[in-house]
Amino acid sequence: MRRVADAVALGLSVTTRLVDRPEERGLPSRCPRPTDRRGIHTDVTESGPRLLEQARPTNDAALRDALDGAATNPEPASPVAAVDAV
Repeated sequence: MRRVADAVALGLSVTTRLVDRPEERGLPSRCPRPTDRRGIHTDVTESGPRLLEQARPTNDAALRDALDGAATNPEPASPVAAVDAV
C-alpha cells in the first residue's frame, strides 16, 4: 500500500481509505505480504482494467472540456497549451 500511496503522492491513511470503496466492488484486492505481515500487498483484479477502459471516453471528454474552458482564460493559457502539446 505504501508504493500506491507514494505513486499518487498521498498519505498512507488517505490511500487506504480511497482503496476501500473500489475494493468493495472487487476492483483492487489487498492481502498481507507473505514475507512481512506488517505490509499489505495491493493488486488490480481483472475487473479493474475493464472498468478503466469503459470509463476512459468519459474521463477524456471531461478533461478535454476542462482544458478547452481553461484555454479561454488568459491566465492558465500557457499550461493548457503545454498539456495540449503532449
